[in-house]
Amino acid sequence: MKLIKSLVVAAAISGLAVTGSLAGDDLVKKGEKIFMTKKLGNCIACHDINGKTLNGPGSMGPKLQYLSAWPEEALYAKVYNPYTTNPISQMPAFGKSGWLSDGEIKAVVAYLKTIN
Repeated sequence: MKLIKSLVVAAAISGLAVTGSLAGDDLVKKGEKIFMTKKLGNCIACHDINGKTLNGPGSMGPKLQYLSAWPEEALYAKVYNPYTTNPISQMPAFGKSGWLSDGEIKAVVAYLKTIN
């Protein structure tokens, strides 16, 4: 079962190369909507963004900054299952739990890549 999950994550991450080249304004806007929408990602409930004024608490999780420098694969993996790199993370495993689809996570990654 663990092998299957690893293969799913690897397949999704390999698709990021295509996503990166196609990450236009529409994908970024979709990712921003997921980030801000309570019934989707609701990232704003825990995260503040460097240099952006947001209407949300954003005080539980770390401030998101310099994400444009992060590899897309690392951002995808962090959203998919943050426990792989931080076993005591309070962030939900949005992909592993099925909360967000592969396409939704890729959209969030496209949006996160706009954060300096």
